[in-house]
Amino acid sequence: MSKVVKSMELEAIRKDFAGVQDLVVMGVGKLDCTADQQFRANLRKKKVRVKRIKNSMARKVLAEQGMKIPAESPYFSGTTLYAWPVVSGMAISELCRAVDGELTGKQMATYKDKLILKGAVAEGLPISFDIAKKLPTRLEAIANVVGMMLAPAGKLVSQLRAPAANLASQIKTISEMETAAVGV
Repeated sequence: MSKVVKSMELEAIRKDFAGVQDLVVMGVGKLDCTADQQFRANLRKKKVRVKRIKNSMARKVLAEQGMKIPAESPYFSGTTLYAWPVVSGMAISELCRAVDGELTGKQMATYKDKLILKGAVAEGLPISFDIAKKLPTRLEAIANVVGMMLAPAGKLVSQLRAPAANLASQIKTISEMETAAVGV
């Protein structure tokens, strides 16, 4: 590859990865062109982009983007596919669920032993794919925090209402007994 072509390819990769901090890394075995096209098309519908990149170029561009992936990482061994969200704001867990859904869906037999998940990169740091898949999305995390903040207030309100509810119940029972005695 000439220097000019190599620099053009690096520029194209830099442009593709501009602003990307979350991605999924997969190893590719003997995947035929039809299965590869179907895999990419299905992920494209889910707003996920997939690209096969030469490891030396990927290592260089990802390091420039500030991702802290060691040069001797298994992420850069063998033929590698990178998947990242097209839309900003997609959480790493949503990205991992989209990729996992495609690999374990109807086409599972097609991809078995042909696409191997190497891992994920979240906020520029390599993590296990399984951990990344279980992470909460931004909205889920906010909901959890709000729920934890509101729980003590809900408990306090129920404790304040309990004595008044008990008293009202006892008064109602007494009044019902008096009306029953008068009506006899």
